[in-house]
Amino acid sequence: MIKAIIFDMDGVLIEAKDWHYEAFNRALRLFGYEINREAHLSVYDGLPTKKKLEILSAEELLPAALHDVINVLKQQYTMEIVHTTCRPRFNHEYALSRLKAEGFKLAVASNSIKDSVITMLQKAQILHYFDVVLSNQDVTNSKPHPEIYQSAMKKLNVKPEECVVIEDNENGIKSAKAARAEVLVVKEVSDVTYENIKQFIAMIENVRNTA
Repeated sequence: MIKAIIFDMDGVLIEAKDWHYEAFNRALRLFGYEINREAHLSVYDGLPTKKKLEILSAEELLPAALHDVINVLKQQYTMEIVHTTCRPRFNHEYALSRLKAEGFKLAVASNSIKDSVITMLQKAQILHYFDVVLSNQDVTNSKPHPEIYQSAMKKLNVKPEECVVIEDNENGIKSAKAARAEVLVVKEVSDVTYENIKQFIAMIENVRNTA
């Protein structure tokens, strides 16, 4: 029986993937670097900024001494976008309120830093629905490692088979599957609806009951 739903944030609850892309490139351009959109989607999507910088140093010879300043600038630029762009979405408020009322435990497990996660959830007016909120600063190993989902399950006091994880990118999907959760993969934030989530849960439980 499914007891908990754990959400990734960027691209699932918040349409922030382009925000991160734009903010990161804005910071990189100051030092003569840039990531094209194809590389962003195929390599960098869903990774923490520190990991992205490590890849750039290994593949594009970005000086490691620039990591800290680029990271700080990227977070600053991201917050500028969040404060002017992030708004509540009715489909998410409706889904979370219904799921909460039905007794599901709810969590967020994001590869973003804590300040970004809390600020975005507050701006979207959905922070209060979650029992647990985890960022990449709450774990030693970020996605695609399963630690963040394993930690969320432990804090929610549920088993992997009692969890549905909602993810949108390859690194997050790998993380959730390695944590042995059931994974609902979405393409857009608009796919995260009460109806889609409940249909997925019903399908899982139907398969289990007929196995």
